[in-house]
Amino acid sequence: MQGKPVKSSQTTITELMIPSYANFGGKVHGGILLGLMDKVAYVAASKHCGAYCVTVSVDGVEFKEPVEVGDLISLAASVNYVGNSSMIVGIRVTSLKPKTGEEKHTNSCYFTMVAKDEAGNLVDVPPLILEEKIEVRRFCDAKKLRELRFKIGDILHNETKGLTLEEMSVMIAENRCEVKF
Repeated sequence: MQGKPVKSSQTTITELMIPSYANFGGKVHGGILLGLMDKVAYVAASKHCGAYCVTVSVDGVEFKEPVEVGDLISLAASVNYVGNSSMIVGIRVTSLKPKTGEEKHTNSCYFTMVAKDEAGNLVDVPPLILEEKIEVRRFCDAKKLRELRFKIGDILHNETKGLTLEEMSVMIAENRCEVKF
C-alpha cells in the first residue's frame, strides 16, 4: 500500500457560531464544539485512508477560552499518526471575532479514528509520509499519547481490581465522597 503525505489529510472547517448553539451562560455549548471536532476528524481521516471512519477515542479536550455567539470557529485537522487501521487526528480550534479581527486559540485535541469497510470490518490504512520536522514531532507525540492511553487503561483496571471494599473505602475517605450502602 502506497503511503500518503500528511498534507493530503489536512482539512479546515470554519463555521459561524449562531444563537441556537448557546448554553445557559450565553457561550457556545461544548457539545456543539465537540460535534464539529468529530466532523473535522472524520474528514481528515477519511481523506487519508479513502474509507469510512469511526471515532474510537478523544484525548486532551480542554476548553481554554470561551466561544461566543457570532464568532467564526476554524477547526484545522490532520492525520498525525497511523497504525494498522487506526489514525490519530490532531485538531486545533481557533475563534475569530469578525468585527475586531481578534483571534484566539480555544483548544487542541486528538481524535483516534479507525477505518472500516461496508461490513464494519477494520481495514488497513496507508502509511503516513512525514515531510516536515513538525510532522515528525506530531507523529512522535501521537505515538506517545497512544502508549500512555493504553497504560492508563491498564492502571485503572488493575489498580482497583483486586482491592477489597474496605481498601477502596479508605481511598474514598481521603476525598470528598461517602459510601452509603
